[in-house]
Amino acid sequence: MPPITLAMIARNEAHDLPGCVESARGLAEEIVLVDSGSSDETIAIARSLGATVSEHEFDGYAAQKNRALGRASNSWILHLDPDERLSPALRAEIENLFSAGGPECDAYSIPYENHFLGRRLKYGGLGSEKHIRLFRRDKASFSGGLVHEGIEVAGATGELENRIIHNSYPTLEEYFEKFNRYTTFAAVKMHRSGKRFSVFKAAAVPYEFAKRYILRLGFLDGFAGLVWSAVSAFYVFVKYAKLWQLQREADK
Repeated sequence: MPPITLAMIARNEAHDLPGCVESARGLAEEIVLVDSGSSDETIAIARSLGATVSEHEFDGYAAQKNRALGRASNSWILHLDPDERLSPALRAEIENLFSAGGPECDAYSIPYENHFLGRRLKYGGLGSEKHIRLFRRDKASFSGGLVHEGIEVAGATGELENRIIHNSYPTLEEYFEKFNRYTTFAAVKMHRSGKRFSVFKAAAVPYEFAKRYILRLGFLDGFAGLVWSAVSAFYVFVKYAKLWQLQREADK
């Protein structure tokens, strides 16, 4: 089995980091982590788990994640966020992929199992989520800037069947801690790309809610599905309100 590096970025992830690393323990022979100013025990915990840690001021998710790739010494990368876990079935699937003649593709997309407020969300647009998380280091890199980064692959991409478990927001307090940062990043990205505020886009909150809760069957996820649909719609409103604010400041 060829060596795999677990590549990560983090900021104040002391609570989630151990579970993430342990889910890949033995599968990844190297762990690299780029930290962007943690004020908790993230760095100490990462080092105690065997990670090689470097620090760099945050200047966008794509840039930060590419730094982690640049510090890896192995040919294959497994990229996880601290609140993500390999399911046991996925771990076994990856082991089989490398032991049965080796991978045929240069990158692999992996489906997600999303949890919100302690409940798995199967609807609302989240049930079919998947991302490339396993890839050859010389065939892929992150792109996308401040937020909503993706992976560009110069080669063949395959799909794995088993899931990454994503414990995104166990509490609303944790959700809104990141909400402010993410909406700011989204507004700045739109502003830098020349997008202009539109009251029609900001007023689309009822549609955004209906899309998730009704059209994408979010109501089948119970009260957690209702909350997810509501706060996701509010996210859209706030990012456009922040874009409006940025435009006003730039036009002064």
